[in-house]
Amino acid sequence: MAVAPKPLTQTTHEVHEFSSTRKWIIAFSVMLGTVLEVLDSSIVNVSLPHMQGSFSASVDEIAWVVTSYLVAAGIMIPMTGWIAERFGRKRYFVASITMFIVSSALCGVAQSLNQIVFFRLMQGAAGAAMMPLSQAILMETFPPREQAMAMAVWGIGMMVAPIMGPTIGGYITDAWSWRWNFYINVPIGTLAAFMVYRFVDDPSYMRNLRRGRIDLLGIACLFITLGLGEIVLDRGERADWFTSPWVVYCTAAALISLAILIYHELHTEDPVVDLSILENLNFTLPVVLIIFLTFTLYGTAILNPVFLQETLGYTASKAGLVMAPRGFGTMFSMIILGTYARRGGDIRPLVGIGFILVAIAMWRMSGLNLASDVRRIVWPTVIQGVGTGLIFPGLSAAALSSMEKFKMGRAASLYSVTRNLGAAIGTSYLTTLLIHRQQINQSNLVEHITVFTLPHMQMPGGLNMGNEFAMGHKHGMAMLYGMVQRQAAMLSFNDIYRDLTVLMLILVPTFLFLKRDTRNLPAEAAH
Repeated sequence: MAVAPKPLTQTTHEVHEFSSTRKWIIAFSVMLGTVLEVLDSSIVNVSLPHMQGSFSASVDEIAWVVTSYLVAAGIMIPMTGWIAERFGRKRYFVASITMFIVSSALCGVAQSLNQIVFFRLMQGAAGAAMMPLSQAILMETFPPREQAMAMAVWGIGMMVAPIMGPTIGGYITDAWSWRWNFYINVPIGTLAAFMVYRFVDDPSYMRNLRRGRIDLLGIACLFITLGLGEIVLDRGERADWFTSPWVVYCTAAALISLAILIYHELHTEDPVVDLSILENLNFTLPVVLIIFLTFTLYGTAILNPVFLQETLGYTASKAGLVMAPRGFGTMFSMIILGTYARRGGDIRPLVGIGFILVAIAMWRMSGLNLASDVRRIVWPTVIQGVGTGLIFPGLSAAALSSMEKFKMGRAASLYSVTRNLGAAIGTSYLTTLLIHRQQINQSNLVEHITVFTLPHMQMPGGLNMGNEFAMGHKHGMAMLYGMVQRQAAMLSFNDIYRDLTVLMLILVPTFLFLKRDTRNLPAEAAH
């Protein structure tokens, strides 16, 4: 079994006391860079058509601008705790922000597709450290009774930034150029690097850790497993999954590498990924739940814009505005949860309530139709945002508060990996499921369209399909086919949202198994 590095001195449970002002300065410092990284993962998506024209690239080729970022980040995230222990958390954080700034500027001046893909690899590798390191720093900066509140404030930025990204990116692209989506990272990142350098310090126990040999085999297996896995999940649907030889070979290589990685990491002295952390069930349960939450959150973040634009005919900007209120719902609930937690309230039931609210939102979305107005669409997304805001900080606090301080960095890295894993699986699986369900529903609908049903069908504009068919109008038949496709797509969305409703309801009772953090409660309340 892997043995975590032990501190030389008895500082495992060292508690840092910061003034209220300094705590929030530290929180703002680490969040600034993290929000920038999360925002950048989605702000570029809306600019892809413009970038496609600049580089004369096909749709499939320009998608590597997004894929390269996700692959690099996915590989580096689980290594952040290990790297921070070897080189220092503060030093690593500042270096990551600096590399992020440089790679962002290089992306802005890129003159070819190969250049921007390479610079996006650099950007993803640099930004990967910010999320887990910021979580670990916040958990050590705030006392136990304020950690849920700190995670709520941190979560506001993490959950709202991806939602607002497309809207901000679209405005910048239209007003200036897609290159400015990268250039704006330079001044903000510079401020973040300065504040981290000025206000964040490494805890003393990190300076006293014993460090073993570099786990080269673990690093190699991690690169192969997560690199190929991310590529398969992100690009597999375009290649029709396992009908494509490269998907089969990459999947096989990733699974073999994963098996070697698990065995090796459990039997080496200083593993790059400390899998022994998963033996702590108080950590493992929130990890499993966050996978399902991000599966739903990021899956619907992909489905909803597709539904609005391709099925209801919304423009990209209008679709972004319709989806934006979900971020305000998340912000509202996280503020409420943070205030409640700071007063010593038990936040575990709020996790169950959050899953109920997400289930209600999914059920409401499953009842949409082609005549649904904006209000009918906005309210379920707001409810989903409120529910997500109640779940996310509770799970983060429950997972990381159960860790010893010298394992905090590695635990935060592993926790962030599972969030990315859930997001990757959710976007890949739900988009594939949408296509398959649409084919099935279209086939079912076509079976019920005959020469006998056409006279009873009215098209928009007052056209009677019976007359159009009898006259042999191709225009009318094309409209009929389009209507069938839209109805099939609508039914497919309804089916998926019903499936997600069931999934969320199944997860409601899990809050009963979360352990309450009793470190700062009176004895009579600690039960």
